[in-house]
Amino acid sequence: MLAVRLPEEIEARLTALAERTGRSKSFYVREAVREHLDDLEDYYLAVQRLEERLPTVPLEEVERRLGLAD
Repeated sequence: MLAVRLPEEIEARLTALAERTGRSKSFYVREAVREHLDDLEDYYLAVQRLEERLPTVPLEEVERRLGLAD
């Protein structure tokens, strides 16, 4: 269980959306968190990878190895 305080403007928009569609506000909050959580996990994984400072391969080399070079 999680309780979240929302700014009045967002609460009003969420209420209006729920009323318009016949779905609960909780449904839309779950959907928003699920969608954004994927993005946040991807972002922090990318940051972690950058901080590891692994060796890089130039794009031209990748293209050559894949047979995509001109």
